[in-house]
Amino acid sequence: MGINFEEFLAFRFKDGELQPIEHPHIPKFEDLLHIERQKEELRKNTLKLVMDLPAHDALLWGDRGTGKSSLVKSMLGLFASKGLRLVQVYQMDILHLSDLYGLLRRTSQKFILFFDDLSFERHDQQVNVLKSLLDGDVEERPKNVVVYVTSNRRNLMPENLEEEKFPEERRIQIASLVERFGIRLGFFSFSKDEYLDMVRHYAKVRGLKIDAEELEKRALDWARERYGFSGRSAYQLIKDLEGQLMLKSLGWLL
Repeated sequence: MGINFEEFLAFRFKDGELQPIEHPHIPKFEDLLHIERQKEELRKNTLKLVMDLPAHDALLWGDRGTGKSSLVKSMLGLFASKGLRLVQVYQMDILHLSDLYGLLRRTSQKFILFFDDLSFERHDQQVNVLKSLLDGDVEERPKNVVVYVTSNRRNLMPENLEEEKFPEERRIQIASLVERFGIRLGFFSFSKDEYLDMVRHYAKVRGLKIDAEELEKRALDWARERYGFSGRSAYQLIKDLEGQLMLKSLGWLL
């Protein structure tokens, strides 16, 4: 039985097989704050894809918890109605990407192949495979496919060249992979004010009834004990607070 690309919006490509995801996580584009430049550039590129115009592969790199993965997934909320679909690909399946190309080439939908938190170690042979498949080897890349990668590493690989026997060759190898991404977007840690702004925004979206000073105090305590001033930290705080307030409304003492 074939894959139903009309019914499902997101898929996993795992162990060489395409698996539909019944309940995809689709963050709201407008809820991603303080990354406006990155949002607009990825939105415009994805719009080109769904409009059958030339579009780039994209590398989103930088600090953890700054919205890289959420931004990629939010593209479904913007463009699924125009035929966009998302396929999460795991690093171990890079070797099977040509098989996936064959499946997607025959469809009318447009696809983001999503590699989340991708990185390579020194002398990993998957690097050469990915380079070849990004540019197209003997087989031409499907025109309805782009690759979006998130990583904590700017160049996807360790940059320490001190232990390399031929450091210049290594530098060329690193550059030759990253240069295949027409769009490279950096994501950086948020300031305290930006973090608090996100906390207030999420609290408003979730309809939490809490004093502003109390919310700020809790937010700063939470950040110190966990991930610092990140979007992930802000979201996790609001999730925790929402649960606490719901328990309190049910008569449970905390």
